[in-house]
Order: sequence, then structure tokens, then C-alpha cells
Amino acid sequence: MKKILFVTSEAYPLIKTGGLADVSGSLPIALKALGHDVRILLPGYASAVAAGRFEQVRSLSSDGEIAILEGLLPGSDVPVWLLAHSDYFGRPGNPYLGPDGKPWADNPERYSLLCHVAVEIAMNRLGLQWKPDIVHCNDWQTGLVPALLSDEPGRPATVFTIHNLAYQGVFPYETFVKLRLPRRFWSSHALEFYNQLSFIKGGLVFADRINTVSPHYAEEIQTPEFGAGLEGLLRFRRDRLSGILNGIDVEAWNPATDPFIHTNYDIDSLEKRPANKAALQRAFGLAEDSGVVMLALVGRLVQQKGIDLVIEILPKVMQMPVQLVIVGSGEARYEQILLRWARLYPDRLAVKLGYDEAAAHLIEAGTDLFLMPSRFEPCGLNQMYSQRYGAIPVVRHVGGLADTVADANATNLTLGRATGIVFHEAVADALFEAVNRGIVLCQNGTLREKVQKSGMSEDFSWRQSAQRYLELYDLALADRLTADSLLQIKMDT
Repeated sequence: MKKILFVTSEAYPLIKTGGLADVSGSLPIALKALGHDVRILLPGYASAVAAGRFEQVRSLSSDGEIAILEGLLPGSDVPVWLLAHSDYFGRPGNPYLGPDGKPWADNPERYSLLCHVAVEIAMNRLGLQWKPDIVHCNDWQTGLVPALLSDEPGRPATVFTIHNLAYQGVFPYETFVKLRLPRRFWSSHALEFYNQLSFIKGGLVFADRINTVSPHYAEEIQTPEFGAGLEGLLRFRRDRLSGILNGIDVEAWNPATDPFIHTNYDIDSLEKRPANKAALQRAFGLAEDSGVVMLALVGRLVQQKGIDLVIEILPKVMQMPVQLVIVGSGEARYEQILLRWARLYPDRLAVKLGYDEAAAHLIEAGTDLFLMPSRFEPCGLNQMYSQRYGAIPVVRHVGGLADTVADANATNLTLGRATGIVFHEAVADALFEAVNRGIVLCQNGTLREKVQKSGMSEDFSWRQSAQRYLELYDLALADRLTADSLLQIKMDT
């Protein structure tokens, strides 16, 4: 049995802004189910405290303003420690952004505190009577943990997971000084990044093992196109870098039992699925027509997700026998353009701004094609949901999309491996050609069902991914032992 401290800035259902929360709310449960002692540490945001039942177990300041709260991740038996600090984490709203949509000015101080407390727990200095074998850190908010642990004798092994390299936690030199970090960290071989402080480099430089959330993304971030300026460092540490595909919650996302959809079905009762398409059309005020091909997109309306490419092909798509449903939020300019198009074609195009969990499930159960034309995608989850629900994903060949969707080309169709439509270039023409291929596929009932059943047969469960993480932990522990042995030899000589 391994003891694992899982340090994260968000975990579903306590707090969620993106895929990190899904991983943090699912992987620890899967590890626990495999017999390991895993505990989550995350900030005590007001919404997180309210979402569970927590009791204070340790005060970290004389006035009690900083404390450790203990409880369970809702719906599980995984212990959670919340770092309570009313000034830093008690504020309402987005954990990272203020009401003006800009990052909170004190984010460096907030997440530096999280990292320091993680180190104290890891070294069993807070009286919690527990010391982990592994400290698993996630994204830039926890990047200082491996750096701060690097000089601790008898420290646990460290793993650092990159969920999205585009977010790096980069701040001015003055922030480095304000945080009173050890002076030796101000080096290009440590936390300095073009004369700025980089939180993420703490994980990339000092962690025993680094991983990303898909094998393809692990290769991509070693290139200038996807490396965000860190490709050289990642190539230097390529022997410690790997990719493990995220899993999905196969209980919450199961068309046979999903309470959010109109009619439940499974791989052996696909004839029931069209009832969900009709329900989807009704829910979004579209003409109820079984003959049109339904397209859908759920996600952030930003350039990374390729929403600009979708907008660019709308003039041609709206002339085809299709309907399109879009649910999401993002840049105001994209939102307004989509709303204008929806007003022009009210019976063909429906747009819902914001996120709606129930609608997301019904869309997966009712749509024919699910669009994910991302410019980059570390892992992605919707393409896995789509396959599980018999929706055919239309994706760009990047990151986790490349790892999880097999193109419906002649070879894959013949071999029964096709699970979606894949295109390569991030240009509107390539997306339109892929959509057209998808429409043609959907109009061929035999081939369509073949692709649907191939996708629904895939295993995207967290249990499989958790096994891979356990293998990664073993490698990190071995690296830690090797480092200890080399240090002892150096001291002896």
C-alpha cells in the first residue's frame, strides 16, 4: 500500500473550473479503490467548505485564521484536507479570477501558502500523524512543492502532472522577493524564466517524475509549437517525462443509467437512442426532425478550442441538412457572433451561454456528431463521453484527441477500429471537410452503427489510468532511492 498526498487547486465536486477538477475528483477515488491510502490537499475556498462536511483539526496561526479542515470528498471515502485562510481563500466566485475576469493579484501568495503547507504535511510536521510516500502535484499552483521538498532529508518521492502547459504561473522578479523563496532558486536551472518567477518550473525541474494527461501531448510539448517556451527543459528531462491518458467517470457518464437523458440505452439497444435526439431538439427549440444530422459543441468558446473555425464554416454548414447546438462560454466576441447566427437560423442553430450539466448529458445522448476542433488539447474528456454515448466525435489530431479517436478511414472501417472523424490542419477548410465526411457517415446507417459500437466498446475508465499512475509512482520511488544512494556515496567520499 502506498501513501499518496494529492495536492491540487481544485477537485470536483468541491470546486471546479475545468478538467483538473475532474482528474482530482476521480483519480484519488480510483487509487483508493485499488487499496492505497490517498489524501487530497486543496485550498479551503468558501464554496468547497460549503460543499462538504469539514472540521478543523489543526490551527496554523496564533489567531486561528489559517487552519487545516478535514473531511471526505463527497460521495467517496477519500480524506480531504482543506487549507483554510479567510483572506486568501474565503472570497466567493472563481478561485483564480476576480469579478473583472483578471487573475487575483495575490495568487502567488495564495498558492505559495498552499505549497508550503503541502511540504509541512509531506514531512509530517503538522501533527497529522501521517507521512506520504508520494506527493503528487498538479499544475502551476502546486509547482513550488517539488522545489521546496528538494532539500528536505528523507523527503517523499514527487510526481508533477501537467494538465495544461499554457498556464504556467509566471510572475515578476518582485514576487520572487516577496515570497522569500531561497535565493538559490533564482536561476535558469530552477525557478527563473526569462527574468521572471515561474511556478511551473518548480515541478518541471525538481519533480522525480513528470507526466501529462495523454501520451501524444507529452510528445507535443517537447516542440516549439506546443512547448510554450519550455520545450528545451522538457526535452532535457524527456527520460522522466511520460503521458497517462485521463479516465472518465463511467458511473456518471453511462447512457444505460444516466438520469439526465430522455431514454436510457446501451450498445445493444441503440434503436432507443433517437428518442434523445428528439428530446434534444425540443429542449433547444429546434425543429423536431429525425432526418437532419445533429451537430453539437460543448466547451469553452475560445480560440484554443477552435470555435473561430466553427464560426468560419457556419455560412456553408447552415446550407446543409443539419442542426447545430452549442453550449459554453468564453470570449464575448465569439459569444455575440454565435448569438447573431442563432437569431438568423432559429430552427437550425441553438446557442446556450454558460455550462449546463444536464444539457451536456442530453447532448451526448442525442447528437449525431460532436465537434472538437481544438488547436491543442492536453487530453479532452468530451470525445470520450461521446464515444461512450454513441455520438461520433469530429476531432483534430492533437493531444489526447489523437490518442482516443480512430479515424473512420477505409482501413479502420474494414478492421472495425474506427470511432470518429479526425482531421489534421487547424484551418476552416479541413474542419468543413471533416464535418462533411461525418454527415455522409451518419447517412449510412450500417457504417454509422459500426463506428458507434466501436466507440462504445472502448474502456476509458479511471481504473485503467490509475494502474498507470501506480507504475509512475514506482518509478518516482526508484528515482528517489537512487538519488539518496548517490548522495550517500558523495558524502562518504
